[in-house]
Amino acid sequence: MEDGPKTLLEAVRYFKDDEFCISYLARKRWPDGRVICPTCGGDRVHYLREHKRWQCSNRHPKRQFSIKVGTIMEDSPIGLHKWLPLMWLVANCRNGISSWEVHRDLGVTQKTAWFMLHRIRLAMQDEKKGGKLSGEIEIDETFIGGKARNMHKAVKAKKLQGAGGGKVGKVGVQGILQRGGHIRANVIQDSSYTSLIPNVEENIEPGSHVYTDELKTYFGLQADYVHDVINHAETYVNGQIHLNGLENFWSLLKRGLGGTYIAVEPFHLFRYVDEQAFRYNHRKSPDGSKMSEVDRFHCLCDQILGRRLTYQQLTGKEEQKQVEEAF
Repeated sequence: MEDGPKTLLEAVRYFKDDEFCISYLARKRWPDGRVICPTCGGDRVHYLREHKRWQCSNRHPKRQFSIKVGTIMEDSPIGLHKWLPLMWLVANCRNGISSWEVHRDLGVTQKTAWFMLHRIRLAMQDEKKGGKLSGEIEIDETFIGGKARNMHKAVKAKKLQGAGGGKVGKVGVQGILQRGGHIRANVIQDSSYTSLIPNVEENIEPGSHVYTDELKTYFGLQADYVHDVINHAETYVNGQIHLNGLENFWSLLKRGLGGTYIAVEPFHLFRYVDEQAFRYNHRKSPDGSKMSEVDRFHCLCDQILGRRLTYQQLTGKEEQKQVEEAF
């Protein structure tokens, strides 16, 4: 890939000038040098250097457009000299970075930093390129929530009793990991058949070799897959039968949620899962070597186009408004 910043300090220096940032993103967005109007699709456009935007020669609304239009940064007043170093940081910080840290480091409000981070997480969403996973696949779930040892005695007793078995008040995440390849993680309602099996069928090629724990929900997988089970009450590894790859991913995810972000609303949990999955999936290059910070950053930049997240969508106010209008 092309050269780029290898450290955060280099990223700050590399993207210190807005004109350079614009030319950098323009090369990635229009690699053939032919700038396309996002409204009409025409290529008869010219650059207005004074305004740092392009203008389409065709007569229509929104003739002028900036490099941000059609990306996660659309309508953001924050300069590219802050956006791009932050994207580099999020792509390469193994445990993530909190909005309060961004607020202090970039000189923006905490609310703005929080919104910027969620827009970057949108770009990190897996598009499920390459179809279904195949080969050797690990499947497991984890539940995110308060730790029992930190609860009041009465609260702990209430949560540990009943059918929930300590999962009451927690949100589940199912991971599907192709050994030596990618992971796909989804937030789930519970560990029932309707929550888990559709994800398996959607993401795994029939005939693949799958490994799970002794959860009864997975006992019917042998009809379409080669299925081996590891009983964690007896051992964690039995030859090739183990879930150690997913256990590694869960440790990275929980380290970020518990150590960096502290408190994550269930409504937003899938975004944090997408963030960690992106870094995990881009830990290696196609040739099997360790992916560099530069290449990981370029991969993120390649995914910012065609994704838009408004503050109303992020906070759920847009859905609430639609419901109110319906009545």
